[in-house]
Amino acid sequence: MFLIDTLGNGYNKNESTKVTTLADDFSEPSTAPKSNNDYLEIFLDCLYLEQGVSENTLSAYRSDLDKFCQFLKGKNLMTVTGLDVESYLAHRVDLGLKPRSTARSISALKRFYQYFVREKLISDSPMLNIAQPKAGQSLPKTLSEAEVEALLSAPNTDEPMGLRDKAMLELLYATGLRVSELVGLRIEQINLRQAVVFVKGKGNKERLVPLGEEAMYWLEQFLKVGRAQMIKHATDFVFPSKRGVGMTRQTFWHRVKHYAILASIESSLSPHTLRHAFATHLLNHGADLRVVQMMLGHSDLSTTQIYTHVANERLKSVHAQHHPRA
Repeated sequence: MFLIDTLGNGYNKNESTKVTTLADDFSEPSTAPKSNNDYLEIFLDCLYLEQGVSENTLSAYRSDLDKFCQFLKGKNLMTVTGLDVESYLAHRVDLGLKPRSTARSISALKRFYQYFVREKLISDSPMLNIAQPKAGQSLPKTLSEAEVEALLSAPNTDEPMGLRDKAMLELLYATGLRVSELVGLRIEQINLRQAVVFVKGKGNKERLVPLGEEAMYWLEQFLKVGRAQMIKHATDFVFPSKRGVGMTRQTFWHRVKHYAILASIESSLSPHTLRHAFATHLLNHGADLRVVQMMLGHSDLSTTQIYTHVANERLKSVHAQHHPRA
């Protein structure tokens, strides 16, 4: 990977500090990027080292930019024009890709080219006249309280793995953690005496979330009984996999789908379904929107407000179903 030197060769102790750009660093042909992959690595290095984005965000950027490179069929990323980008967007429409997915791809490309304009490798971004598609705001998938109850009752708690899964599902519904936050939990993040979990979320933002009695009970049961039977060597992950190491998001998602089948849940599921249910059910029972925002770790209240729409839709559905004049 390329590592970016922001001070470089431009510094002289007898002169004021001069900040070099990539254009300065790569003025020699031998040091210039040789391929589109080199440009991607430079950009991703910057996101990781200077802006501290998460591994999941990096992976999403890499995926979006790789797809654009494949479409270019070898054309140099630094010579791309607005017409090339428009052709790519038309190609995505032909493939039937969703506007939300295309909007994310455009955001990645805009950020990519803004970086190289700033670093003076190109004079203008080919994204200047490219507009974001209007992606309709879809409501998060959620479950009714009865469906959540059925899902949480599905694991067999007589087995270590079932006890682990029960604790994970209860914790997820009690706290609204993201799946990546749940599977990445370490022992030091849990404070059973104060009944809170310390979470480091998106952008390394930190928050404390209360556990609740039911989640506390099952978490304690797993830590006392099930966890020791699953660990094959020392690990500080709260929820180890079958192999005794940290669990992946994909593995946990497969477990959720398994229990949804056992619980005969026919509603559409996503990895964040219990997080959505946590927020929606809190609002249904009168919780303050800003409190829900803090517990979810949303930096912007408008992100949390979408759950009020879910709650309103549920109210309309109940009214239509039960009111005699509906």
